[in-house]
Amino acid sequence: MKPVTAGLSLAVFFGALTTSQPAWAYIDPASGSMIVQLALGGVAGMLVVLKLYWHRFMNLLFGRRGPNKENGSFG
Repeated sequence: MKPVTAGLSLAVFFGALTTSQPAWAYIDPASGSMIVQLALGGVAGMLVVLKLYWHRFMNLLFGRRGPNKENGSFG
């Protein structure tokens, strides 16, 4: 995308955001509960991924090494 086209696209996008009118929309309980369910599912998914990769995550944070295969100690 050319720089002029990208700049024009951004200007139109932000212009549309600043000139929009209120929608006066209604979110019924089913839609609200679906949004909450999506948010909780995303958090649960992130926790499962963190649990699966916990050791890699801790190694990334603290730079620890795994157990030594010869004598079972760390180092």
